[in-house]
Amino acid sequence: MSRLRRSALAALSLAATTALLAGCSASADSSAAPAGDPVTGGTLTYLEPQTWNTLYPPAAGFYPNGGVINNVTDRLLYQNPETLELEPWIATALPEVNADATEYTFTLRDDVTYSDGTPLTAENVVKNLDLYGGGDEDRALTVSEAINNYDRGEVVDDTTVKFFFTAPSPGFAQAVSTINSGLVSDATLDLTSEGFGPGNATDIVGSGPFVIADEQVGTQIDLEARDDYDWAPPSVEHQGRPYLDGINFVVASESSVRVGTVVSKQADLARQIDAPDEAQFAADGLSIVAASTNGVNNGLNFRFRHPLLEDIKVRQALIAGIDREAIVDTLFTESYPLATGALAKTALGYTDTSEYYVYDPELAAKLLDEAGWKAGSDGILEKDGARLSLTFNEALPQPRSKEVVTLIQEQLGKLGVEVKLFGGDQAAQDAARLELDTIQVYHSMVGRADYDVLKSQFFSANRNTLLNLDTADGSIGDEELDSLLADVASEPVTEDRAAASAAAQQRLAEQAYILPILEEPQVFGLTDALQGFATESVGRPTFYSAWLNK
Repeated sequence: MSRLRRSALAALSLAATTALLAGCSASADSSAAPAGDPVTGGTLTYLEPQTWNTLYPPAAGFYPNGGVINNVTDRLLYQNPETLELEPWIATALPEVNADATEYTFTLRDDVTYSDGTPLTAENVVKNLDLYGGGDEDRALTVSEAINNYDRGEVVDDTTVKFFFTAPSPGFAQAVSTINSGLVSDATLDLTSEGFGPGNATDIVGSGPFVIADEQVGTQIDLEARDDYDWAPPSVEHQGRPYLDGINFVVASESSVRVGTVVSKQADLARQIDAPDEAQFAADGLSIVAASTNGVNNGLNFRFRHPLLEDIKVRQALIAGIDREAIVDTLFTESYPLATGALAKTALGYTDTSEYYVYDPELAAKLLDEAGWKAGSDGILEKDGARLSLTFNEALPQPRSKEVVTLIQEQLGKLGVEVKLFGGDQAAQDAARLELDTIQVYHSMVGRADYDVLKSQFFSANRNTLLNLDTADGSIGDEELDSLLADVASEPVTEDRAAASAAAQQRLAEQAYILPILEEPQVFGLTDALQGFATESVGRPTFYSAWLNK
């Protein structure tokens, strides 16, 4: 059991503004009384930059999704956001795990119910994990990327469940602490993918402290407190009903609207405060929370199977030609540390590979010349009739992605490399994400406080960010990388997982597959009316112990 604990360680147009202000409840002014004992009541107004697109837990990693799931579901285990240790929650203790991490046994509480009145039973827990671990192609429900090598679950008795795996799955205990394993009712588990989508939010039934009460598709989702909730993680000081009566998640896509509404105290909290706006929250009665995401850093993924990027010298030249420090210093604040590797320094398995990411434009030019690229009539490099023209995505969930790519466009342009930006809304970005001919350099990140986060991002059968897997012919471009990533998720001993993670990070660096830019936090701006605000281990908002001092 001590080994399991070790493996869990760290490890907002004027019209738009007016319309939003009219719909938000008034907040306390700057002369509000100092915080004292928690107060029960009140509805919090929370501004999100994007709308949610699914409430199916295994596919809910997108932060607007996760912010809802995190507050309406419970999990078997709780990952303490400060220590990253795993603790009991719906399970009464950490699981019993066999020597090779292929069998996990959990003992369950017997007093938990869903908001529709149905009990959370051993059978229900198995039904949850069987779906999440195996998916359902007929209903277009995917396998959870947090669960590896899943075979089946078994009901041992009324309060005991056991899970079996086809190969070691050392990350499973942490997986069942994530929002991807949020427990939902039997009726919810019977929904199709569409049933978990927009327009059906009130059909999602969890056992968590809040209940989805109303939805205005694309603009707002409202949560209400559950009066009978009384099964928070034992280590959480607050127990029983949430202090808040409710939470209104309001979509406010314009940064200026999010900032202006909170600064004027017409809303209580907003996510994704851009770096240039952080200074506004230094005023009295306002503050910033920059929560670590503990995972794969914000950076660029070079899709090395594209003809323009097959030559490692080209990839190395792109890395040497991009001034990461200038990007961070120009666009961001101290909330965004310069990345020193694939993973954040707080992430499990972190390895420093910064020696591979040194800015050296002279070296970049030399490498491109050695690779046979010569300047054409318009200054863009050419070779065998092809132009060195690369398209980057605009990563809408990532802060200032468009500005980041614009700076890179300037930097690489000096070397004769043409950079184009693929724009469009989230649906357009999602459709283009796996198209090699559309996106050659992919800007992204992923948060998860476990070794497996590396596999989630880069493994061919998971996010396949590098497009190592060619879905047309099933071939793998770098089998060694895939093997190392598989080991990260399958080695039963913590030390071996750490070694596999280090080797995979080294492979990513040596082969110039990625350019980490910064350690991305989730940055929230809030008023002093909001007390007790917290986030879970990768920066999603937790409102259970929050209260309003109004």
